[in-house]
Amino acid sequence: MAKQPTGSKTKPSTRRRRSAAKDTVGTNPPPTPQTTESPISSETASAAPVPQERPTTQSRLEPEQPEQPEQPEQPEQPEQPEQPEQPEQPEQPEASPVVAQPPAREAPAPYPESEPPPPSAPARPGLFVVHVTPELATVAKVGGLADVVFGLSRELAIRGNHVEIVLPKYASMRYDQIYDLHEVHRDLWVPWYDGAIHCSVYFGFVHDRKCFFIEPHSGDDFFNRPAIYGYPDDVLRYAFFSRAAIEFLWQSGRHPDVIHCHDWQTALLPVYLYEFYQRLGMTHPRVCLTIHNFAHQGVVDGELLRATGLQHPERFHHHDRLGDPRYPGMLNLLKGGIVYSNFVTTVSPRYAFETKDQGQGFGLEGVLHAHQIKYGGVVNGIDYDLWNPEIDRHIPARYGIETIETKYDDKRALRQRLMLADNEKAIVAFIGRLDPQKGLELVRHAIFYTLERGAQFVLLGSSPDPAINADFWGLKRMLNDSPDCHLEIGFDEELAHLIYAGADMMLVPSRFEPCGLTQMIALRYGTIPVVRAVGGLADTVFDKDHAPRPLHERNGYVFNDYDHAGLESALGRAIACYHDYPGDFRALMHNAMRTDYSWNRPGQDYLNIYDYIRNG
Repeated sequence: MAKQPTGSKTKPSTRRRRSAAKDTVGTNPPPTPQTTESPISSETASAAPVPQERPTTQSRLEPEQPEQPEQPEQPEQPEQPEQPEQPEQPEQPEASPVVAQPPAREAPAPYPESEPPPPSAPARPGLFVVHVTPELATVAKVGGLADVVFGLSRELAIRGNHVEIVLPKYASMRYDQIYDLHEVHRDLWVPWYDGAIHCSVYFGFVHDRKCFFIEPHSGDDFFNRPAIYGYPDDVLRYAFFSRAAIEFLWQSGRHPDVIHCHDWQTALLPVYLYEFYQRLGMTHPRVCLTIHNFAHQGVVDGELLRATGLQHPERFHHHDRLGDPRYPGMLNLLKGGIVYSNFVTTVSPRYAFETKDQGQGFGLEGVLHAHQIKYGGVVNGIDYDLWNPEIDRHIPARYGIETIETKYDDKRALRQRLMLADNEKAIVAFIGRLDPQKGLELVRHAIFYTLERGAQFVLLGSSPDPAINADFWGLKRMLNDSPDCHLEIGFDEELAHLIYAGADMMLVPSRFEPCGLTQMIALRYGTIPVVRAVGGLADTVFDKDHAPRPLHERNGYVFNDYDHAGLESALGRAIACYHDYPGDFRALMHNAMRTDYSWNRPGQDYLNIYDYIRNG
């Protein structure tokens, strides 16, 4: 048996009322996919409202028609003698049924002009939603996952739902971004190996979002480290966090309607819920798993089973559960999340298609096909309170679609800050991680191509790979004397805002891109994106010259092939339009700024998914 990790200790036997059934793995199969119709639209692959039949209302014309033949007989009834009170009628008793009385009888009962409106739908009850996540802007951010949780949680709360967020209490967090941080649960014991690890839980507000932070007290120092990721035991660290999160929900009596997990780091939570906690009475919650990037899956050996108490290795190594499809004998956390969750989303419809049908699932294509009825894509949104040129406090000149001329004041400010030549040239920019996924070969080629075409180039980014950083530092030194190029190796939030506002075009030539926020932010600032047609880039940017869309919906330049010719085909057209057809380029800027990629639609899409899995 594996040795218990340093710092773990066993709590006295009185710590649980479930000791007799402690962590015994169930014998039932994992949850099967829903058999009802998916809420994901077949056209967009994003969640869409499940259509409801409109209540039929029968016209009042139908019941009144049988009564019409009886009207001519009514003058013979004894009720009519009341009308001789009028002095004119006695002289024409025979004419009254033909001329005077029928119009008088039709007036009180006119035919209805239209159907009555259908009954109003009852108000939608709010849901209790808990996001379990390894990242959250603005306190613990590594990539786009942090922005998604930050934006989606706010949108759900605005719509009347109770939303809470659970994440680790990292030593490296931005504690200045947390308001009223205080301990709320000081006796949380989390099963781990043959004992348990004592944890404390803190509560605080992150920009009005209700957040719980779990701090384990263990010699392993799972989260008391300088960085969030990048350690050999990352898989075990987050396997523990997932167990601690659901243990906290159970011990504190929280039974949310939906637990929303994110990426492989929290993908074990639905496994724990089904194998352990449903038998302890936690049967109400449903689980939605969002996969932000299939390149990271959490692959580990059998040590995971001993640490987590998931007994019977032959059960969990099976290909229907956690057995990794590429590496025999290994376990795959992300695969387990797909199998056990009630619904699985990724961050754009195109990326959902690419991962399932075009070989970008990194070995999980077969699993996605087996569970395709509960799998789909929802395009992320961006926070327009943060990324909005009309209110952006990081830029010197604020502007909107009606005052777009002011954007050129930001362009001049950008040139002054980076010491670029002040001229009539276009500025092409790249902002992002210097990661092979982002198409670094094409970024490098674009720098020189842009300069050859008479435009300027600005880059802001860095890489965790020292070799990549060194390569771009070499480029920086080579081009340091150019008045039309500046490479900033690193990251500066304020400079990023200024580049979005001051640049004319934003380059995103990714090898693959699950969703991408860069192009959506650029659109908001009227900076025209030049992108490769993959993943979320293809779902959000539509080519000015070739897109099968109305002219007012075209908002950028797109290329297909990952090569120099493909890049030049799009970037060359963009630069030429800027120089030769400024009126067309200005119209394209207006189209870009009118595009709505807020959290409004994705928020409704996720609520539709929540309703689907709760009612399924």
